[in-house]
Amino acid sequence: MSTRTIEVWAPIPERLEIEWSRVQGPTPSSDDARREPMTPVGDGWWRWDVPDGVDEVDYAFVLDGADPPLPDPRSAWQPGSVHGPSRTIDTDAFRWTDDAWRGPRDGAGVLGALLYELHVGTFTPEGTFDAAAERLDHLVDLGVDVVEVMPVAAFPTDRGWGYDGVGLYAVQDSYGGPAAFARFVDACHARGIGVCLDVVHNHLGASGNYLARYGPYFTQAHETPWGAAVNLDHDGAGPVREFLVGNVLRWFRDFHVDALRLDAVHELKDDSPRHYLAELSDAVADLAEELGRPLALVAESDLNDTSMVTPTAEGGRGMTAQWDDDIHHALHVTLTGETQGYYTDFAGTEGTPESGPLAVLAKVLTHGFLHDGSWSSFRDRTWGAPVDRPGLDARRLLGYLQTHDQVGNRATGERISALVADPALQAAGAALYLLAPTTPMLFMGEEWAASTPWQFFTSFAEDWLAEAVREGRRAEFGSHGWSAEDVPDPQDPETRHRSVLDWAEPDVPAHARMLAWYRDLVALRRRLVGPGPTRLTDVDVRVDEHARWVVVRHTPREGTPFAVVATLDAGAEVPVEGVGDLLLAWDPDDTRSGDGVVAHRDRSVSVVTLVLD
Repeated sequence: MSTRTIEVWAPIPERLEIEWSRVQGPTPSSDDARREPMTPVGDGWWRWDVPDGVDEVDYAFVLDGADPPLPDPRSAWQPGSVHGPSRTIDTDAFRWTDDAWRGPRDGAGVLGALLYELHVGTFTPEGTFDAAAERLDHLVDLGVDVVEVMPVAAFPTDRGWGYDGVGLYAVQDSYGGPAAFARFVDACHARGIGVCLDVVHNHLGASGNYLARYGPYFTQAHETPWGAAVNLDHDGAGPVREFLVGNVLRWFRDFHVDALRLDAVHELKDDSPRHYLAELSDAVADLAEELGRPLALVAESDLNDTSMVTPTAEGGRGMTAQWDDDIHHALHVTLTGETQGYYTDFAGTEGTPESGPLAVLAKVLTHGFLHDGSWSSFRDRTWGAPVDRPGLDARRLLGYLQTHDQVGNRATGERISALVADPALQAAGAALYLLAPTTPMLFMGEEWAASTPWQFFTSFAEDWLAEAVREGRRAEFGSHGWSAEDVPDPQDPETRHRSVLDWAEPDVPAHARMLAWYRDLVALRRRLVGPGPTRLTDVDVRVDEHARWVVVRHTPREGTPFAVVATLDAGAEVPVEGVGDLLLAWDPDDTRSGDGVVAHRDRSVSVVTLVLD
C-alpha cells in the first residue's frame, strides 16, 4: 500500500467507508475526523485515494455503517492501540545507510552463523529498539552474526512476548514503531550483524483480531491450539495467502531484514496441491534475486522432518533452516536430569540403543533427531522421519541450549544456569552445541549465565482475558504440583521487570568468566569448523553412561579436525586417542596427561576442547 492510495480486501461487508484525519500528533485524534465512501474495485477489494496536499493520515474502516471503525488489516503502524486508527507511513523516507550491505557474513547467509535470540521488551530496561541498538557492541564482541528478534507485530498494550500480535504488518508502538525498527536494522547492518525477525502466521491474538469481520481469513476445517486455523486451502484462501506472502516480502523489502523465523509452521494447515510454505519459499527466492542479497526463512517445526529444508524443486517446503528442539532436549536432560513431560524419552529407553541420556545425546548429535520415525511416549505415536539424505547440510538444523520457549514456558522462567549445580555444566552444554556442525543459536543473557529469569508476561486490558490467561497458567502448572501463589502472575508488571536483563552482571567475576568462555567457543568455532557446508556423518560420539563423559569428534570438510571432551561427574577419566594440542579448558586446573587421558583435579565437571593429530 502506498501513502497515496489505501486499499483493503473486505469481501464480507456490502458497504465500506473510511474515517480519516491528518496526522497531527503522536496519537490519533477524532476531533476533525471525516467519513467518506470507499470505491469497490472487484474481487472484494476497496480503494480510497488520499486527497492532494495531504501527507500521512490516521484512518479506520467503517464496515456496513457499524461503529466503532476498525483498523486496517495491512496497517503499517498502530500508534497507541491495536483497536484504534491506523497510520500511514512512507517507508521510502527512512534514512538508510546500508547500501553496501550484502547480507550476514558478507553475503554468506545465516547457515553456520551464530544467531542470538532477543526480546526487545526485556533486552534493556527501556524495552525499545533504540535502547537495544545501544547494546549491539556487546553482540559484536561476542561474535554474533545474526540477531533473531522476537515478534514485533502490533499486540495489545505495551507488555508481552509478541505471540499475541494482531497487526501483522505493523510494528509494535511501545518498542518505537516502524521508524525505530528501521533504525535498529540499519544499526545492526552498520556493525556487520544481520537481522532475523520472528513472525507468527499460524494464529492471531484474542484482543484486537478483527480479520474475520473483513473476510474468510480463518477456517473451521482445521483446528489449531488457538482455535480455527488460518485459511490456506478453502474458499477465499487465495487472497489470504497473498496477504501472508505480502507481509513476508514487506519485512525484507521495506525493512531490510535478512531472515524470518516462522513460528510453529506445523500449525499452518494446508491440504492444497502446493503448500503455502513452498509458495512462500519461491516468492522469497525471487525477491532475493531482485535485491541481490541472500534472504532466509527459518522454520520452527515440530515435525522432525528434513523435507522442511528440502528445496521446492525436489518436492520439499524450501525453508533455509529449521529449529531442532531434540538438540535442546538431549542437552537439557543430560545436564539437569529432568525427565518430566516431553523430556521423558530423552532420558533413554531400556532395551534400546539409546538406553541412557548420553546415548540419546550421541544419537541426536550424529543423526539430527531422536524421534526420526521412532516411538514418542509423550505424543503416544511414532514421530518424525530419518535424515535419509547423506548430503544434508547440517547447518540447516539449528541447535541451542536455551530459547524463549524452553525458558519462558517453565513455571518461573528459570534459565539453565539456575538449574545446574555447577556452572561448568552450562559450559559443557555450550561447548557441545556451539562446536557442533549445526547452526548455533543462543538466548539473550545466556552468554553470561544471567541470573534474571525470563517469565511469561502479558498486559491485556480486558479483565476476562487477563483472568483467563492468569488462571490458565496456574492450572497448567498446578497439575504439576505448583501452588497458585508460586506461579508468577503474567499481568503483574513486576513479572516483566524481573525478566529484564541486568547489564551490570557481565562485569561480575562469575558472569564474566562464563562470558569469556562463550566468546572463546565462538572464536574457536570460526577457526575450526570452517565456513562451508557440514555433515552429521562427519561427527563421531563416544559416551560412558556410568562414568558420565562425552567425547565428540568432528572432522569438518573445510575446517580442522577436533574433539570436544566433557566429563560430567567427579572422578571420570576419559581415554582419548590421537590427541593434539589442548586449545580450551573450562577450568585452568584441568590437565591432559601424557598417556592420552583427560583428567581433572578438584572440579566435579570439566570441559576441554582439543585438536586431533
